[in-house]
Amino acid sequence: MTTSTAPEGSSAGSPFPMYTPEFAADPHGAYAEMRRAHGSLVPVLLDPEVPATLVIGYRTAIRILHDQERFPADSRRWEQGVSASCPVRPMMEWRPNALRSAGIEHARYRSSNVYALNGVDLHGLRTVVQDVAAGLINDLSQSGKADLITQYAFPLAFQVLNTLLGCPPEIGERVAIGMAKIFEGIDAEAGNAQLAAALAELVMMKKEHPADDVTTRLLQHESALEVPEMVHQLACIYGAGIEPQQNLIANALLLILTDERFSGDVLDGNLTVRDALDEVLYQDPPMANYALSFPPYPVQIDGVWLPADQPVVISMSACNNDPAIASDHRTGNRAHLAWSAGPHACPAQSAAYLIAQAAIDQILDALPEMELAVPKEDLVWRPGPFARALASLPVVVPGSPSNPLR
Repeated sequence: MTTSTAPEGSSAGSPFPMYTPEFAADPHGAYAEMRRAHGSLVPVLLDPEVPATLVIGYRTAIRILHDQERFPADSRRWEQGVSASCPVRPMMEWRPNALRSAGIEHARYRSSNVYALNGVDLHGLRTVVQDVAAGLINDLSQSGKADLITQYAFPLAFQVLNTLLGCPPEIGERVAIGMAKIFEGIDAEAGNAQLAAALAELVMMKKEHPADDVTTRLLQHESALEVPEMVHQLACIYGAGIEPQQNLIANALLLILTDERFSGDVLDGNLTVRDALDEVLYQDPPMANYALSFPPYPVQIDGVWLPADQPVVISMSACNNDPAIASDHRTGNRAHLAWSAGPHACPAQSAAYLIAQAAIDQILDALPEMELAVPKEDLVWRPGPFARALASLPVVVPGSPSNPLR
């Protein structure tokens, strides 16, 4: 692939690889090393052939996230030199949606998404989450042990999102398979095609049979989205609503099960599940590094020249933990960047919070004796430059039929 060369004065040194198991195992150690070597702007590799700049300074990130002129989200010029088989390309390539657009196009797509998402009945959504959770908890409690990702967090996020979008299970299954390939970077090109085909089928179904759901409201918005545009809006919603949602639930459950500040207090009422969620969104947000932009010309910021048409990635995780803004009082503080900031801030924060909180409340209420099945240090984090995601979260459930309380 073709890469840009930074002008004189750019940051020097070997780029940090962000796709390795070593980075996944200890990202905060890597961020600390990056900070010592480079300050707030760090040369990294998202893939062996994809150089980028990682932003790990909070104040620098805020400036970039609010500057659409110098840091637009449109990646079309970058991807001209990137192979279609590049494993991270589907997470970065241009799509006609709010996430990858700027200016008038961004305003058009974002307004349609905000309209569709604002129509979600949050009270009704809580009921949906509770109903889905009840069925999943009943299944996993019978065996005495479970993986809270594959048996709870993923199917819950998946089923709830399908309900919100009015997507039938048979189409939703194909969406999930395609989306998983994209996030994992394994056969991502084929996953991209599977996702597009399934979503086009959903759009055509809703054109013929509209209902009270997000997909129908997108179709009804005054922006008059065409079918290909609809596919890309839905791909963005699914991308944000399955993988990051399951990781938020799983990471918060891990915190509650292993950190005495929460494991002893959440059920006693001193700290809430919302407090645990906020701690996770600070320390290990489900999308740890994202909010991509692509400068159309060389840009200088913090005394560093950034190349044209090379990705700039915001590390929400590192920025949240920037020593320059460090605070010992995070409970109830929601000034983190987990939802991004500026024109591209997540428009579904309220729904995402509600889904995660209701899901965790349900399983803690139903299975208060649940415990981690392995030492915390034995858990494996999935490699990849963007997500902070466990490979599994195994637990035992004392008091279940096959694991009775003694």
